[in-house]
Amino acid sequence: MIDYPLARAVALVVETGSFERAARVLNITPSAVSQRVRQLEERLGAVLIERGTPCRATEKGAWICRHVEQVGLLEHELLRHLPGLIGAEGQRVTLNIATNADSLGTWFLPAVAPFTAETGYLLNIGIDDQDHTADWLRSGRVLAAVTGLETPVQGCRIQRLGSLRYHATASPDFIARHFPDGITAAAMASAPALTYDQKDRLQQRWLEMHLGQGVASPTHWLPSTQGFVDATLVGMGWALNPAMLVQEALDRGLLVELIPGAVLDVPLYWQVNRLAAERLGPLTRSIVMAARHALV
Repeated sequence: MIDYPLARAVALVVETGSFERAARVLNITPSAVSQRVRQLEERLGAVLIERGTPCRATEKGAWICRHVEQVGLLEHELLRHLPGLIGAEGQRVTLNIATNADSLGTWFLPAVAPFTAETGYLLNIGIDDQDHTADWLRSGRVLAAVTGLETPVQGCRIQRLGSLRYHATASPDFIARHFPDGITAAAMASAPALTYDQKDRLQQRWLEMHLGQGVASPTHWLPSTQGFVDATLVGMGWALNPAMLVQEALDRGLLVELIPGAVLDVPLYWQVNRLAAERLGPLTRSIVMAARHALV
């Protein structure tokens, strides 16, 4: 049988990143948390937590964390019907989900807020490129994710959400400086772009779609959705920005499309672990409803 106080100690150290913060949640001393973790590690004959700043789960530790999360979902459902079972040490359940940064910066938070208010669940939201959040589902790091993958991850249910529309934008001064003869491959090869991180291929996808070829542009690295908008407004570079964030700036002439009407639509899907799909039904409904209003 699983010793749940020990397993929960492991999960909280991973969730909070330290033994000290886990101890505050459990209202015990850090040494008591360490003792619980070490006791379970000795029982299993495996290291469950990589000690560091922050502490992280090993592969076997991640299995413990996933199990504790599933048990938390079941207990939350039971306590809705039998509130008398709630003890003084009852803890709120934290759900691990993932999304891409541009969804988080536009429509995603208004979608999940009603769910958290109605259920009391806490969320641990991971951020990754929409082409890579599916890996989080495969590894079991999250129960659900917004992803660009149109086929179901094994063990998951999938719903299409719509497409997040992007405009290739820059400031009028940037356009005048770098593209006096129009948007050509040669000009794009010297005009600074903005790139979120090494996984971000949106700019290259737009170039391939509308210029017929990829271009090795110089780039600023800027891991921030709003930072992209701000950087284009001040003329640092050109970028693919979500339509809902730049429409007002386009209307006012503060930003200009590189090629008018040349948009990029990125399809998005909601995938949720089948074992949790029923209990996360309200979250799924809230996300689908918000996506219908916000996405193309």
